[in-house]
Amino acid sequence: MAGLLQHSGIMMKLAALCFVTYLQVAQIAEARIRYHKWDVKYEFRSPDCYKKLVITINGMSPGPTILAQQGDTIIVEVTNSLITENLAIHWHGIRQKGTPWSDGTEAVTQCPLVPGDTFKYQFTVDRAGTYLYHGHYGMQRESGLYGSIRVSPPDGVSEPFAYDYDRSIILTDWYHKSTYEQAVELSSIPFVWVGEPQSLLIQGKGKFDCSSAPAPSGVCNASNPECSPYVLTVVPGKTYRLRVASLTALSALSFQVEGHNMTVVEADGHYVEPFVVNNLFIYSGETYSVLIKADQDPSRNYWMSTNVVSRKPETADGLAILNYYPNHPRRSPPTLPPAGPIWNNTAPRLAQSQAIKARQGFIHTPPPTSDRVIVFLNTQNTINGYVRWSVNNVSFSLPSTPYLVALRQNLHRVFNQNPPPEGYDFANYEIYTKPNNTNGTSSNAIYRLQFNTTVDIILQNANTMIENNSETHPWHLHGHDFWVLGYGKGKFDIHNDTKKYNLVNPIMKNTVPLHPYGWTALRFRADNPGAWLFHCHVEAHFYMGMGVVFAEGIEKVGKLPSAIMGCGETKGFDKP
Repeated sequence: MAGLLQHSGIMMKLAALCFVTYLQVAQIAEARIRYHKWDVKYEFRSPDCYKKLVITINGMSPGPTILAQQGDTIIVEVTNSLITENLAIHWHGIRQKGTPWSDGTEAVTQCPLVPGDTFKYQFTVDRAGTYLYHGHYGMQRESGLYGSIRVSPPDGVSEPFAYDYDRSIILTDWYHKSTYEQAVELSSIPFVWVGEPQSLLIQGKGKFDCSSAPAPSGVCNASNPECSPYVLTVVPGKTYRLRVASLTALSALSFQVEGHNMTVVEADGHYVEPFVVNNLFIYSGETYSVLIKADQDPSRNYWMSTNVVSRKPETADGLAILNYYPNHPRRSPPTLPPAGPIWNNTAPRLAQSQAIKARQGFIHTPPPTSDRVIVFLNTQNTINGYVRWSVNNVSFSLPSTPYLVALRQNLHRVFNQNPPPEGYDFANYEIYTKPNNTNGTSSNAIYRLQFNTTVDIILQNANTMIENNSETHPWHLHGHDFWVLGYGKGKFDIHNDTKKYNLVNPIMKNTVPLHPYGWTALRFRADNPGAWLFHCHVEAHFYMGMGVVFAEGIEKVGKLPSAIMGCGETKGFDKP
């Protein structure tokens, strides 16, 4: 009997221990759900001293930084308080494995969120690294709707570089016109280009010269504390990881820290074989981690600056202060800000792109060959007198019904079912001369990819419809990372340039520049069921048709949430 009681007691203790362990596991699991509640609305702000309407998240622009650990589930409950404007938010660099409806791309993966409604984005962050979020309805991103996502490695996993502190810096350009004015001008005859931005912002702060343009009384105030420079305080002797990202509407940028070299260690969530730069070229949609050591004269502060490259600058450099503690954070450095590189020298920009390789020990080897090659000629053309940007002379237009819903529900009539072109007239098209592209067409057709196949994309740049002009295009792929196999000058030669591909240690990225009169070669696996946008990250270029959509593994997509429906042919689908 005593033995039975003793056995019973042991079993009870074991049961109690198991229950405690269960509670601990449950608490850990609960801690790994990161919940955010956001209210998105317009507010008058003066980020560069000039007052205008800015889209804020919980009163902030840039919005709150999302901090998470690899494997965490992020839930963001977004309320659209814009009153007269729809809303969608894209989680830039998050692959959305298993949750393609949370990609946040209006007309591709969801219907936009109408004023007054609330939508819940839910997804898993499956890889450590530096990512972004931003508006993806119209050109909302350039109205201030953006922020950072920082994902740390799992417990017990260390990164291949050491630092003491971690900071995020987002670079943007800033226009005083509203996106509505810009959209109307871009869609007008005669065509009106958006022009160069009025300011460059570092972490949401810039300085517009109020004396350079007349404004109504009180609109531009150089002494407004809102536009005081961004200050990054450092402790002498410490090493800082700066997560530098660009979400410019137009501008390619160079970023530099006076007197300090930067060691590049990460790009778009992938570790880079370290290399040292004194200026970092960065294109819209890219993220980098650089290490700097606070090892200069500690008795003073230093400038951080950013300047426009690849376009003739008409915008003053953006400035911020690297504050060496305990100097006063508003104490101006005693020197002039560092001069950035020459705007029209492509060679160093191409050289930096080619220098970015995967770090030893963290190489994801690409498949040795591809199953399909698609060439995208980046062109301008006119359609019925309207100026458009195009791919293979086809300008992309979004349908009123999201592709993901249309494909999953077999709504074939809502977009063009004919496949778009997979190349251009390679033999006869002259990339160095102004084309007579008056024969452009517009289409909402998509590229259907066989699931789990390997696809090569060749981005080919060319002359625009302006003499002696070829622009930089940063291309961003949703739902995937791709291997960057190579860059080159001139017209891509499919017989010889493929022999130069880097198949040994190519970096994986989600955003990549296409340099003027050059080509960029990418490879990716079509292994993520869904409909995914691939587009130029210049706001006006995408608005004017510079993008495509890939569909893959649609039959493997789970049950679509009704919350993404309610527009186009899905009216009423969102009702139970």
